[in-house]
Amino acid sequence: FSLQVATVTDYGAFIKIPGCRKQGLVHRTHMSSCRVDKPSEIVDVGDKVWVKLIGKEMKDDKLKLSLSMKVVNQGTGKDLDPNNVALDQDERKKRTFRDYTSQKITLEAVLNTVCKKCGCKGHFAKECFMQPGGTKYSLIPEEEEDEVAAAGHGGDKKTSLAEEPSKKRKK
Repeated sequence: FSLQVATVTDYGAFIKIPGCRKQGLVHRTHMSSCRVDKPSEIVDVGDKVWVKLIGKEMKDDKLKLSLSMKVVNQGTGKDLDPNNVALDQDERKKRTFRDYTSQKITLEAVLNTVCKKCGCKGHFAKECFMQPGGTKYSLIPEEEEDEVAAAGHGGDKKTSLAEEPSKKRKK
């Protein structure tokens, strides 16, 4: 919608909604894709701006409307984010993930553990490979890897040699 700016505050601009006394807020973070510190540098009271309704919530029995200018082309009014992809990305950025125990998990915790089976540091009893019945690790023989690699490189050389004469014939 192309609507008129009613008031400008430090945190955004209130937009008049035609046909009712309601106003919607374009927060400064939704005024432009660039950082906006002073909304008054972007809009003035009375300006016509293109906005998109991006949210509504009931708070204290009042309907609060959230609007965005940055997802609408201000020249044509075309919706630049019809599937709300940019809006979803903005919401994800706002969410913070906290570890409520405020304890750091470090590698030292595992390195300082002592196995109850063998008495060695650095692994748990269930991962012990020192005792019978424990986890078994086997090494892959290096000779087989070298043969496979050599065969692969040899095959590449043959195909590249075969292609070169055919290119010369075409010229």
